[in-house]
Amino acid sequence: MSEATSPFDPEAYAAAMSALLALKLDPTWMPAITANLRVLAAAAELVNGGPPCDGLDAAPRFEV
Repeated sequence: MSEATSPFDPEAYAAAMSALLALKLDPTWMPAITANLRVLAAAAELVNGGPPCDGLDAAPRFEV
């Protein structure tokens, strides 16, 4: 079963998140913000597009 999703819209995402977080974004920064979101979305697609690693267990606890 596959899920149908709409393509990522960085402009709409930036507008929605800035409204949600009550951030006032300078409109001159929007091209840089949306360009960064496009790069991050492409990187996420690479990670999510690969096969799952079934043989790995998640670490129960991380310590520094």
